Amino acid sequence: MKVVVADDSLLLREGLQLLLTEAGHDVVASVADGPSFVAAMIEHRPDIGIVDVRMPPSNTDEGLRAAVDVRRAWPDARLMVLSQYVEVSYADDLLATGDGGVGYLLKDRVSDLDDFLASLAAVAAGGTALDPLVVRQLMGRNRDPLVDLTPREREVLGLMAEGKSNAAIAESLTVTLAAVEKHTQRIFAKLGLMPDDDTAHRRVQAVIRYLKRGD
Repeated sequence: MKVVVADDSLLLREGLQLLLTEAGHDVVASVADGPSFVAAMIEHRPDIGIVDVRMPPSNTDEGLRAAVDVRRAWPDARLMVLSQYVEVSYADDLLATGDGGVGYLLKDRVSDLDDFLASLAAVAAGGTALDPLVVRQLMGRNRDPLVDLTPREREVLGLMAEGKSNAAIAESLTVTLAAVEKHTQRIFAKLGLMPDDDTAHRRVQAVIRYLKRGD
């Protein structure tokens, strides 16, 4: 397959290019921002384009908006969107036609190379490949997002509501600090609290949602 890759991280771009090349694919362009991705897709007309959600110039959902722009200019474009967190604001536009050829995966899925390559092939063939967490957020936006938390995530959020630090939560639950940090990141993602380098703010927002629900 001919592939265009877009990610603002040089390390991630080169890593994806290496993985794809070793799998027998041809990376025809590798770019670092949304407008360049749109231009490369229109110029090269690859079998699939892979784009990160958060890229310059806005560093918010630039990649997702670029994917939407590509689809509007070239309706048959095949697109795989990668993200560290779920962003649904433009996902409806991306999926609106129902024609397929769209994938939306969290970046940690890339570590399972066989599944990732299979997802790329499915999207390039006109199918869809949506991360389970993406599906839950798309289908459940009118529901209380706290229902998507696992029992352990609820427990961690409850301890956060008590004002405990991650270290104190780890001690209370007899787990590692890394495990608590992973739980908190998933809580933030499931509650739609986007990363903005202000972890304290996201903790407060998560606790407010928890307390309003009355748990």
